[in-house]
Amino acid sequence: MTYEQFSRYSFLLDRTARKVKQYAQQKFKLKDFDITVDQWLVMKNLDENEMLSQTELAHLVFKDHPTLTRIVDILCKKGYVERVPHPQDRRSYQLHLTKGGKDKVAELKPQIALIRQKAWENLNESDFEEFKRILNTIYGNLEE
Repeated sequence: MTYEQFSRYSFLLDRTARKVKQYAQQKFKLKDFDITVDQWLVMKNLDENEMLSQTELAHLVFKDHPTLTRIVDILCKKGYVERVPHPQDRRSYQLHLTKGGKDKVAELKPQIALIRQKAWENLNESDFEEFKRILNTIYGNLEE
């Protein structure tokens, strides 16, 4: 495969990822969810993992520490996330959803599922399996 072909496929992958996020962000704003797509990813991961350190959460949501800190600060101000002193390390904190955060996740989950389904329209089970295989291969190629 030529450099131009690799470049074209990389462009398609990047363009599609940006479009999916852009579409979701527009719907979040239109439906007045009171959070962004990035804030949702943080809340969803906290909902699925109970207590996480900021480092663990950063890895799960693929954000650097300064970006994640800003997101968590906003979610704390909104009352959705709380920092709790780490039981073994007094210098660090664990993050968890407040009752309000859990309620917000429960409220938004079905609506966000519908938003995500838009991107998958007109694809069948075979398409999904091939797509998953390709993405996992690309991801695995880049693991160190």
